[in-house]
Amino acid sequence: MTYTVEQLAPGSYDVLRDGVVMAALVRLISSSGLSDMWQIELLDEMPAAQRPAPFTSQWRTFESRPAALEWLGIREPDAKNAG
Repeated sequence: MTYTVEQLAPGSYDVLRDGVVMAALVRLISSSGLSDMWQIELLDEMPAAQRPAPFTSQWRTFESRPAALEWLGIREPDAKNAG
């Protein structure tokens, strides 16, 4: 299973598994504006036994976007070594 993300708008991504959109990754908003927290949520509700790995619940919250991507097994290029 290979996960990728496609940006829809700032702070909003489709999460694709093998090219099929199956979840959303969004930056959460707090009462003071944008927060550093991000949430991944499956688009379709499904029983635990049918959820794709690593999903153990319908949604999960992360301290940062890189943490969410790491959980999905997505490695971003190192900005210092790019180009």
